[in-house]
Amino acid sequence: MTSEFESRKDMIQELTESGAGHIGNIAQIIAGAVRDVTKEIGDWVTDGIEMREAKQRADADRATPDSD
Repeated sequence: MTSEFESRKDMIQELTESGAGHIGNIAQIIAGAVRDVTKEIGDWVTDGIEMREAKQRADADRATPDSD
C-alpha cells in the first residue's frame, strides 16, 4: 500500500509529464504554422519581384525603337 505522500508525488509526476507532452505538441503546431506563414509571405514577395522585373522588361522593350 502506498502512502498518501507517494500517491500525491505520483500524481504530480504524471501531470508534469502529461503537461510537457502537450506543451511539446503545441510548440510543434506553432512552429509549423510559423514556417507555413513565412513560406507564403516569401512566395508573395517573390511574385511581386517577378512582376516588377517583367514590367521593367516590358518598359525597356517599348522604349527600344523597332529596327524593322
